[in-house]
Amino acid sequence: MDGNGGAEAVLNLPCNSSISVAYDPLFGSHEDLLLLEIEPILLPHFLNNRVTIRGQPNEEAVLCTPSTTFALKFVSNSNSLFLIPPTTTDRTDPVESAWVLKSAPGNMELVQVAPKLDKLKTLLSQKPYRAEEEEEEDDDEICVVVDRTGFYTWDDLVDRIQASDEELRGGLQAISAVEIDGYWRVVDEELVTGVLSMLVHDSVLFGWSLEALNEVDVVSSLEADGFSTKLAVHCLGMFGSKVEGVWSLDERRVCVHFARQVLKKGKKKMENFMEEWERSIPSGMCARLEMLEGEVLVDRIGVESWIRAFRVSSLPSAPAERFAALFRERQKWEWRDLEPYIRDLQVPGLSSEGLLIKYTRRTQPTADVEPVFSAR
Repeated sequence: MDGNGGAEAVLNLPCNSSISVAYDPLFGSHEDLLLLEIEPILLPHFLNNRVTIRGQPNEEAVLCTPSTTFALKFVSNSNSLFLIPPTTTDRTDPVESAWVLKSAPGNMELVQVAPKLDKLKTLLSQKPYRAEEEEEEDDDEICVVVDRTGFYTWDDLVDRIQASDEELRGGLQAISAVEIDGYWRVVDEELVTGVLSMLVHDSVLFGWSLEALNEVDVVSSLEADGFSTKLAVHCLGMFGSKVEGVWSLDERRVCVHFARQVLKKGKKKMENFMEEWERSIPSGMCARLEMLEGEVLVDRIGVESWIRAFRVSSLPSAPAERFAALFRERQKWEWRDLEPYIRDLQVPGLSSEGLLIKYTRRTQPTADVEPVFSAR
């Protein structure tokens, strides 16, 4: 057999043959060397340098491909696992041996996990894009030095958020973030309300159908009302969908936004809420209570029903923290109330039924009664 003592000698070892094993002169702990076990489907990402390790010093590191996030877990081995380096030409040992550089106590493995996007909401909500900034941008005569502390570029977010690029983009879209002057921002809700209300007003003034809005006309009109092009187009995207340059406002998204504005003042009797909500939405749209799944809770006190804001978007995305928050809000949940608040939970390898088994206790006295869930 050609060569001396390298990994090739072991790899090319014929069946029913043997090779002696010896400690390399450089044998040691070599803590900078770790074994990582990966699935074949992930190998191209490693070979083409499409993986990154993400996390701050105080966080457990995750490994990200362009589309998926994995936790890095250490798995101990009960058997001895030897690391043997490649063959080198400078070794002149008379007897061929497999020279062991390190005895590995275990290896790292990858476990797919949900992206950790709660931090994204926290970071971007600290400094929302407000009307004052919009006014300063509109006035060319004002020269303002803006404090960029608390503003985050895409690279800043990649450095801080434990999620793949694809998942991070999805997270930004979910919270309706927009890139303004190179920084990702969430727009203040009052400013969004102002843009949407002005759009509805202009649609009445100019006779536009909310199901067939010309982008050029809408943006031009909103610019004349004092809003930037970027904000106008962003708000169209928040509340509508676009086909061949024509926007159609989504009835549910528009109605939900105005329902949130009504409930900002606190809980209301159901009949009073419905009356105020219906008055606030654009003519031709229909407010239906089922639109507000995951947005409100209805409390029944005697013969009266009261409605209050309780948004799923404000809850943690980690299952244990989500269920803890839900059971702090209510000790017992009927399924029809609970389902909208766990529908978005993503745990690879665990279904909604599995989540319920893990985090709740189910009681159902008879088959014809809706089940009730409480904390486990």
